[in-house]
Amino acid sequence: MSIAAPSNPKEITVRGVILGILITLVFTAAQVYLGLKVGLTFATSIPAAVISMALLSAFQDATIQENNIVQTIASAAGTLASVIFVLPGLLMIGWWVHVPFWPTFGACAIGGVLGVMYTMPLRRALVSQSDLPYPEGVAAAEVLKVGMASRSGAAEGKAGLWAVVWGAVASCLYAAGSAVKLMAGEMSIYFRTGAGGATGIGASSSLALIGAGHLMGITVGIAMLAGLVIAWGVLVPVMTSMQPAAALSATGHALKIWSGQVRMMGAGVIGAAAIVTLAGLAKPVIGGLKSAMETARRSKVDGAVIPRADQDLPVFIVGLVTLISMVPAGWLLAAFLQDGVLASVAVPLVAVGIAYILIAGMFAAAVCGYMAGLIGSSNSPVSGIAILTILGAALSVGAVGRHLIGPDVAHALVAFALFVTTVVLAVAVIGNDNLQDLKTGQLVDATPWKQQIGLLVGVFAGSAVVPPVLELLNSAYGFAGAPNLNAISATPLDAPQATLIATLAKGVIGGDLPWALLGYGALIGLALVAVDFVLKKSSKGKYSLPPLGVGLAIYLPSAVTAPVVIGAVAGYLFDRSVERKSYGEVAKRMGVLIMSGFIVGESLFNVVLAGLIVATKKGEPLAIANRLTEPQTMVVALVLGVALVSGLYKWAASNGRKVAA
Repeated sequence: MSIAAPSNPKEITVRGVILGILITLVFTAAQVYLGLKVGLTFATSIPAAVISMALLSAFQDATIQENNIVQTIASAAGTLASVIFVLPGLLMIGWWVHVPFWPTFGACAIGGVLGVMYTMPLRRALVSQSDLPYPEGVAAAEVLKVGMASRSGAAEGKAGLWAVVWGAVASCLYAAGSAVKLMAGEMSIYFRTGAGGATGIGASSSLALIGAGHLMGITVGIAMLAGLVIAWGVLVPVMTSMQPAAALSATGHALKIWSGQVRMMGAGVIGAAAIVTLAGLAKPVIGGLKSAMETARRSKVDGAVIPRADQDLPVFIVGLVTLISMVPAGWLLAAFLQDGVLASVAVPLVAVGIAYILIAGMFAAAVCGYMAGLIGSSNSPVSGIAILTILGAALSVGAVGRHLIGPDVAHALVAFALFVTTVVLAVAVIGNDNLQDLKTGQLVDATPWKQQIGLLVGVFAGSAVVPPVLELLNSAYGFAGAPNLNAISATPLDAPQATLIATLAKGVIGGDLPWALLGYGALIGLALVAVDFVLKKSSKGKYSLPPLGVGLAIYLPSAVTAPVVIGAVAGYLFDRSVERKSYGEVAKRMGVLIMSGFIVGESLFNVVLAGLIVATKKGEPLAIANRLTEPQTMVVALVLGVALVSGLYKWAASNGRKVAA
């Protein structure tokens, strides 16, 4: 239901744009770190909306539409940080030693602008004339409505801001406990199984991952639990027993088999699940495009005046910006190839790159936009899109440069494929976010074209933040497997998604991709698709087991997925405990904001720690000597984590009661 608004409400303001950009700086830095550490990112719309309302409540003339523009800018910028799922691959293969600002900014900005342009024609078909649920867009709209309704003192907005703050402080202190070595950074146990096998489980001491699990929800949490069981309860023990290694410890044996073989099977699961998902979307996406073009044609022929709340940027502008964007895109790709071993085929490679960005980007934006409407931005299969995109890019550029021989040529082709994929992924993730924001705008009676301008502001703000944060983390920690690892810390970031994408690119162009392992994973993925179909049909849509969630849990380290599962279950139990209360919905929103604070606090602490590492030239600048044994530090981490999470859930329930009273 829309909220009433003046005929021309205050929307894009200087203070709103500045606030949106400032929130962008915080959330983008947090997203970059989280994505590199664990391969996951989170939706920033709701915490950005709460922060905006709390701060703009100081102005009597602030409107719900102005707050909506602030969250639109911040969410677009935060979403753009997902390019780190690909970009660090250029460091991992040794193409870059440092992260250059302008190529990185250009790839993010061009892809982001195209993401906004490509999804604009889909707004009417997939938002205003669609029954897609858009869970995060609807939730953000509800937060904005409630916050404006409680304008007298902005009770919930202020309580929500404190929820984010307390969550951030708690996770910052928890992360500091690990940095000073008073508690373990990971709780794990590995053991031998029969016939020379080995397996185990690990869990990072991370409130950010607990928060991510809460935000993802119980359905994705159960899917990841299933992936953990498949990977560490079945595949690792079976495959280690088939390949015994007496010289290795249980930990070493289990991790070697998982990282070298099981992980690649997880990639196969993700790929197969993504292909099936995308195949099922072909009809609705094509229908949506036809509907959008028909609506535009009718309005032009009839000459009807389009209401303010239904006005997009003109189609002419959309087409012109798209075409103009190809000029800097071509220059960027040409500069990437300049003076290299591929200079002789630079023209056809640039042509292939531009065509791929145009076509694959359009497809990726449409699919991600639809999936965001169906299951939410956080659950949209961006990982699957990235896998399919790098396979297509590697095959395309490989076909152009195949006649050139030599390891340097293959290396350069892999790098070019990764760079092209970075642009396409930027298109995809902004498409993933764009329609979700436009749904929020529809529900609060915002003007679409003004939101689209806000999205473009967010794109450029995020594009400016990603390169320096990425370079800071590269200088402090580095990335696992990078040949030019000159980082100060002895514990490089895993960057699991970028590792996978780089591995696939090298395998396709080098011709040594482990197709057998990918094939076994694909069979598991198809079986999971069938299970998901049966579950949905038998329960009439009440239950499901998202195959992409299962595949991610097989592919990602258990240290990442186990806390996410715990967070999903904890969030489910908390929501169930308050849902029948009169203040239940408020308490749930407070819980969401605390969990968002968990992610922001821990991530920002580690970005600041990276700056301290670079400044002091010490890998562990905060570490102090202590006499606790490793098991004792694990107990400290467990007890402190349980105390903080349970204590803040109680705070959420208590403040929900006060706000609703």
